[in-house]
Amino acid sequence: MSKPVIALVGRPNVGKSTLFNRLTRTRDAIVADYPGLTRDRQYGTGRVGSRPYIVVDTGGLSGEDVGVDPLMASQVTAALEEADAVLFLVDGRGGLTPADEEIARFIRQFDKPVYLLVNKTEGYDKELAASDFYQLGLGDPYPIAAAHGDNVNPVMEKVLDEIPIKEDEVDELELDEHPGIRVAVIGRPNVGKSTLINRMIGEERVVAFDMPGTTRDSIYVPFERDGQLYTLIDTAGVRRRKKVSEAIEKFSVIKAIEAMANAHVVILVVDASEGITDQDLTLLGHALESGRGLVIALNKWDNLSHDQREKVKHELEYKLQFVDYAKKHLISALHGTGVGDLFKTVRRVYDAAMRRVSTSALNRVLEQAVQDHQPPLIGGRRVKLRYAHLGGLNPPRVVIHGNQVDKLPQAYTKYLMNVFRKAFKWEGTPVHIEYKVTENPFEGRKNRFAERKLSAAKTKKREVKAQKQKLKKKKQQKRRTH
Repeated sequence: MSKPVIALVGRPNVGKSTLFNRLTRTRDAIVADYPGLTRDRQYGTGRVGSRPYIVVDTGGLSGEDVGVDPLMASQVTAALEEADAVLFLVDGRGGLTPADEEIARFIRQFDKPVYLLVNKTEGYDKELAASDFYQLGLGDPYPIAAAHGDNVNPVMEKVLDEIPIKEDEVDELELDEHPGIRVAVIGRPNVGKSTLINRMIGEERVVAFDMPGTTRDSIYVPFERDGQLYTLIDTAGVRRRKKVSEAIEKFSVIKAIEAMANAHVVILVVDASEGITDQDLTLLGHALESGRGLVIALNKWDNLSHDQREKVKHELEYKLQFVDYAKKHLISALHGTGVGDLFKTVRRVYDAAMRRVSTSALNRVLEQAVQDHQPPLIGGRRVKLRYAHLGGLNPPRVVIHGNQVDKLPQAYTKYLMNVFRKAFKWEGTPVHIEYKVTENPFEGRKNRFAERKLSAAKTKKREVKAQKQKLKKKKQQKRRTH
């Protein structure tokens, strides 16, 4: 689904990073620095109620003694241009500054809805802290405390309520109308993404047609290959085959996130001649966050010498060891080398990500895994993994119940992931493990049996004590009589 985009702007040290983390807390924040082209922008996803959103943090804009010119930095401009709403943060403790006024004038140029958030108001008179900022002419200020979450959710609900749902927005029901395996092709500019897309939809026996306007930025292209239906999701704007080579690719994290959310399988295209770059790793991080099946295509392989190929292979082993489950393909999109094998892997990854397994099979594998490698002791007690069941698909999600399972170390979780992946052939897809602590059904309930036993023990103790006192009295009476 095409999510609303919300940009955070403001001076340094007004709490933007804190708010960013607060807004992305419902999911692990997708955070990355982009050197060069998108330096100092951070992207994350979050949700308020049933509506998800993308939040963009731009870093500090200027100091008090800095004028308007530095505010024109490309990353700030880009964030504001792609935003549906702007959250302008100011420091409620520091009061209004000339830099805040410069930023306000700069933001007005973009004609976007602006919400003025007065941060760090915890322990302060909120109305008094906000009063200075009416001078900015951006409407009523909203006092918040990003560190503690005060008033953050109500503000976000208001922001999202006032962002209209786009007419061309794709919802889950509409996604069902796109047949077959949905494949998102992502990559940096000039890595050969357009050439690969052209090759994929232009292979022999492929029926391709254009469906413009499905979403604002992404184009959905259904086609068929070897009897299997696919829908290609392209964020660069796929045109008819004869115009594909003319498409201008733009590196956009927003578009990539949305494409991956709507896909079953993600193909990350990397330029083998340049190796694995920081931007490649950033896109890879987004792909992992999406939870979709992953295939890595190293393009332009045919242009490399033997020494260069060995160097790239070594770099792959070193930099991509954390995604060792993802299949790597060495291809030439220009000549079509390896593209056929790419389709075979996409189909296998899709089948794996959508494969259902029975609860009994999961529990047999879990039992064997525990026998082979016992969980560690936590607080002197052994963690017990009682049973497991399948909690979802794409990616496969295994829910494990037991005591103290929420305290298991990450290393043991990774061990279980690898065991399940190998047992059920979940290749090319991440495997998510969720833990549910088994509740004690008797917790909080009175133990009647224990109470009766305790009462009987007390009664017996009183009887024994009374008996001893009687014997003592008898002995004392005998002594007096003698």
